Amino acid sequence: MMIRTLAAAFALILTTLPAQAFDTKASSAFVIDQTTGTVLLAKNADQPLPPASMSKLMTLYMAFEALGDGRLTLNEELPVSQHAMDYKGSTLFLKAGERVPVESLIRGIIVLSGNDACAVIAEALSPDGTEAGFARLMTQRAVKMGMTNSTFANSNGWPQAGHLMSMRDLALLSNRLITDFPQYYPLFAEKEYLFDPNEASNRYNRNPLLGLGIGADGLKTGHTQEAGYGLTGSAVQDDRRIIFVLSGMETANARAEEAEAIVNWAFRQFAQRPLGKAGQRVAQADVWMGEAASVGLTLDADLTVLLPILAGDEVAAEVVYTGPVKAPVTQGDTLAELVLKPEGLPEIRVPLVAEASVAPAGFVAKVSAVALILLDRLNRGPEDAPEAAPAAEVAS
Repeated sequence: MMIRTLAAAFALILTTLPAQAFDTKASSAFVIDQTTGTVLLAKNADQPLPPASMSKLMTLYMAFEALGDGRLTLNEELPVSQHAMDYKGSTLFLKAGERVPVESLIRGIIVLSGNDACAVIAEALSPDGTEAGFARLMTQRAVKMGMTNSTFANSNGWPQAGHLMSMRDLALLSNRLITDFPQYYPLFAEKEYLFDPNEASNRYNRNPLLGLGIGADGLKTGHTQEAGYGLTGSAVQDDRRIIFVLSGMETANARAEEAEAIVNWAFRQFAQRPLGKAGQRVAQADVWMGEAASVGLTLDADLTVLLPILAGDEVAAEVVYTGPVKAPVTQGDTLAELVLKPEGLPEIRVPLVAEASVAPAGFVAKVSAVALILLDRLNRGPEDAPEAAPAAEVAS
């Protein structure tokens, strides 16, 4: 058996024109088209860095999970500890001893970036009642979610040794928030939330993209002296959603300008293109010891791909499979992959399935096939001949 590659047999042969690369000013960044899973930009994307308040997204994810399994309810009131009250920076100005509804705490984290609100939820969900205990749970949960470059020392991103996340991990987490909790995700688009009438100025969402008319609907800003200014964001235009993360900007204005530029670039430089229909034959594979010598390879589903806007409907492609395929073959079996190679973007691998069933060949056909292989070996040398099936298989 050997790996075989074939040129795709439908109109995908021309080379694409690459999209103009985005030269981000961020020290690290990651941009993905959520609709297709295409990575559009990755700069130091797997480097663990201080995430500042963007790490509050992990606390929110775990709070939403707790709401889902009944460990928390939105109307439940949680006590504020002295530890939570002592947090500085962005807070809800909570007082030790008061009790605050879970819904208010969640909105206070999302809109007002409340460090104290995070600590209240963390202590409520921690196995030992401490924020440090909850941070350990955060790290364990992150690993199970595939976030391999994230470790947490607290619930809110307050500067602390060992509290790190990568931009790719933040994007993965954002995608999970959007897809796993659609009932709560609209909260991220709230432009203001007044928690304390005595602190009326503390009511506005820090996300600079909300309200710009570019489809932005989340998620979280972050800033510390060590991390610089960062933003984990998402935006929807028509039937596409993008998720992006940037970090290390020098000012809030620079962050806002870079984030808007990334959103515009992602939507203007790329578009979805239909390249094939379910059942469309792409190529064919050789069949070993079958009633037919080959079987068609078809698309299992409609094929739509994100391509640079100047690429038209064409992209370099090849079909890869291990062959010849041994009979019997059942219609719908996955036999191969269509590998698409748009220039400037990661490869896209699409499964191809058998167009029809192929039964095993009869006894005479099997003997004839083996005889032909043996004759071929005599003529060409054993090192060049394909492998024959064992004698027991031929005689079956």
